[in-house]
Parts: sequence; structure tokens; C-alpha cells
Amino acid sequence: MVSLPGASLTTGAPGAWRVSLLVLAISLAWICAWYGSTAAIMVSTWANSETFAHGFVVVPIVLWLVWRIRDHLALLQPSPDWRVLPVLAIVGFAWLAAKLGAVNVVAQVAFVAMLVLTVPTLLGVTVTRALLFPLGFLFFCVPIGEFLLPTLMEHTANFTVSALRVSGVPVYREGLQLVIPTGRWSVVEACSGVRYLIASLMVGTLFAYLNYRSAWRRWAFVGVSIVVPIIANWVRAYMIVMLGHLTNNRLAVGVDHIIYGWLFFGVVMVLMFWIGAKWREDSSPFVASRAPAVGASSVHERVSQPFGLWTTAAALMAMTLVWPIADLRAERSISTQPARIAIAPINGWTAATGTGGPAFEPRFVSPSATIHQQFEQGSSNVGLLVAFYRDQRFDRKLVGSDNKLVTSLDSVWNVLRVSRLDVPIEGRDHPVTLTELQSRDGSRLVAVQWYWIDGIITSNDAIAKAATAWSRLIGHGDDSAAIVVYSRAPTSVTAQTEILAFIHDAWPFVEAALDKSRADR
Repeated sequence: MVSLPGASLTTGAPGAWRVSLLVLAISLAWICAWYGSTAAIMVSTWANSETFAHGFVVVPIVLWLVWRIRDHLALLQPSPDWRVLPVLAIVGFAWLAAKLGAVNVVAQVAFVAMLVLTVPTLLGVTVTRALLFPLGFLFFCVPIGEFLLPTLMEHTANFTVSALRVSGVPVYREGLQLVIPTGRWSVVEACSGVRYLIASLMVGTLFAYLNYRSAWRRWAFVGVSIVVPIIANWVRAYMIVMLGHLTNNRLAVGVDHIIYGWLFFGVVMVLMFWIGAKWREDSSPFVASRAPAVGASSVHERVSQPFGLWTTAAALMAMTLVWPIADLRAERSISTQPARIAIAPINGWTAATGTGGPAFEPRFVSPSATIHQQFEQGSSNVGLLVAFYRDQRFDRKLVGSDNKLVTSLDSVWNVLRVSRLDVPIEGRDHPVTLTELQSRDGSRLVAVQWYWIDGIITSNDAIAKAATAWSRLIGHGDDSAAIVVYSRAPTSVTAQTEILAFIHDAWPFVEAALDKSRADR
């Protein structure tokens, strides 16, 4: 046997790894315990949404990815790094702000980020660099992507209409409703392709990491895994409509619509991975490098490390404890008293009973109190909805994807267009959301919508969330409301005129009712 210089590798001390992994496990359990409500909501979303059911397999995949490179990790020396603690503090504050504002996605991203940042804090940057992909992959746990629904639905409708016209099929479009000679089609949430996109991105990212070594090939395949499902979904939607049209709606209009969509997506994904596999790089994920010999300084670090490690862990636990305690203190400002709201008679307007058209009921989930009433003045007929919220939670909140004027599956109303309108309120113009709708029988309706939070008026979802969080943080509670005013006038211009006149006369009475409800908490 001949000993070659430098042929042996010095591994990280087993004792140091055992202590570090023990402290890491304790710290991760500590964070999960204090932020358990956020984790529970995330798991509940996985269980109740087909779009995010993949969340259940993310953690097992991450553990397998770590186990896969265990030999390389054994060559590294774990060492705590205090420099990560300020970043951890910023992420903790982001979680608090999101929790107070009931912003699910931000709170969940912050929670996962705290788990990820625990690794460099306790094991060091060198170890984290080796674990970069598994730690990044953990963010696929977060159920995020529904914000893309409106954009994806709009682009799907645009492509389908263009493709139908190129194919010689006349089509009339009203918002997301498509009318062709053989029937009417709707582009709903399931047609957006967000499920295909999320599934493709997750699997494509894992495929790129496992099969490629060069960064450009990995990023290129990730890009392909984003573009391909979007385009494939456009083609799928067009082909479903054409199949229904050519068979006089005998095919692709029921359950086979869904089955056909997934089969088509499956074929496209198999082809994408088959083509991607032709450029795979099968070299080992890590090339073993010579580790420096353990000298006196390394021995000193190994002896002193447990003290530094436990001190860092204690600082980490104290820092991550601050934000749940702040959240508990903010909870004390929230009233659990039943909310009541009543509007006094509005000068110049009388209560009306008839609506003059199909029923219109904006969808707001679990408000604490609601007013929905019709008012008339001469020939003008205006509707008012006030959805008042108190003691908001992730499943009951003012601003959320479930709160909308109409859903894409609404059997009566269809959204034609959404725009902005400046409305004078309290002496200044406020931009509010203006939505034009049409019913199945051709009736038109124009509605404007905005939020009221602790006296702040806004139609911006992000500002409304921030205002709610700030109100709770300073002890003012979370009483807030959504206000919708609508008119069924025959033209959009007339409807806007009626709405503006009503807001001018009614807002002082509505605001007084909101202030009284808040004072009675």
C-alpha cells in the first residue's frame, strides 16, 4: 500500500455535527411551536385545494435531497453565524405585519424563511451553500399563485378568441364569456392553467437540479417549465372549444372536459421532460475537494463551538419569540363583541324595494354585519352594500380572494370590464374600483367599490392590508368595511352620475354609522 500525499479527506468532527443537528432540531421545533397557527393554515390549504396538494410531498423531497448529499456535508465543519440574526429579525417583523393584516401568503413565506434562515444561523454559510437548493425548494410548501388567476384567465381568453377566428369560427366576447354559433363558453378559474403552471414549475425545478450541473441549463429548463404549461393551457382551451363546436357540444363539455385537459397536459409534460433529458449531465452533484487538515485553530473552534452554538441558538429563540408575543398583545385590542351597523335616513333619498332587474348580491365571506339596501330619488335607483368586519382571521377578512362582486361561475352576472373612477369623498378625490357587469338577459349594472379602515379610505388591497395591520398594532382594533354602490341605469355614464350623486349625499351618514359601530366595540 502506498500513501499518496493529500489523498485522504478530513471530515467535519462527528461530535460537532451531532451537537449542531440537535440544536438545529430544537430550534426548528421551537419556531414551529410558536408559529404553529401559520403552519396549520398552510397544511389546511394543501388538504382542501387541488392546486396546492403538492405541498404534502415538498418536505419529504427536501429531506431526500439533503440525505442524498450527506457524504459531502460530512466534509464540512458546521459553525454558527451571528450575522444572519438581523435578517431573521426582519423576516420576523414581516410575519407580524402579515399576521396583523391577515395576509396569508406573506405570513407563510416569512414562516418558511425563518425555518430556512435557522440553518445558516446555526450551521454557517458554508453548510448552507451546500444546502442551497433543498432549502430553496422548501418554499414550494407555500400555497402561492392564485394572484395570477385574473391575468392567466385574460390571456387564455385572448388566445382562444384569436385562434377561433383564425380557424374561421365567429366569436363574440363579453369579458370572459365567449359566444360562438354552437353555444356559450366561459373562461373560469379552472381554465386559467395555474394548476398546470405550479405543478410544472415545481417538477421542472427538481428535474433541472437533478439532471443538469451547469447553471445556464438549469435556469433555461426552469424557464421552459414556466412557458410551456402556459402555452399548452392556451392550446388546451382552444382545442376544447373547437372539439365542442365540431361535435355540436357532444364532447368536451362535461367531465370529459376535465379529463381531456389533464391528459393533454400530461402528454405535454412527458414530451418536455423527454426532450430535456437529452441534454442531461450525469456527473456527480458534488466533486469531492481536499479538506484542510485539522490544526490547532480547528481544534480550538471545535472545543469552543458548543458554547457559541448554544448562545446563538438562545439568541435565535429569543428573537423569534418577540413577534408571536407582539401578535398576542395586538390581539387584546380586537373586540369580540357582536357588530351592529345601522344607517340613518339619507336626506333626499328614500328606501326602495324593487331592483328593476336580476338580483345582485356581491360576495363577501362571513362579514360581522351587513347592510344591503336600495335607495331612490326621482328616476334614480341606487344600491348600497356595506360589509363590516371585526375580529378578522385568515378565513374571515376584509381583503381576500374570496371577496368579490361576482365569481367567474356566477349564473347571472358577467364582468365586462374593470377600471378606476375618481370619487370626491370628504373634500378630496379618491380612486375607487369601477366594475361594469352584464346579466344573462342583457341587463347592465355599474358598481364602485372601496374600503374603509379606521377612517382611512382606499381601494388598493395592499394599502388596505397595511392599514389594518397598523390599526391593530397601535391598539385601534381591526374594525373595517367594504362599501359597494351600484346603479342599473341604461348607460354607463348615467349610472356613474347617479352613483356620484348618491355618494355625495349618503357618505356622511354611512361614515357616521361606521364610526358608531367602531365606538360600540
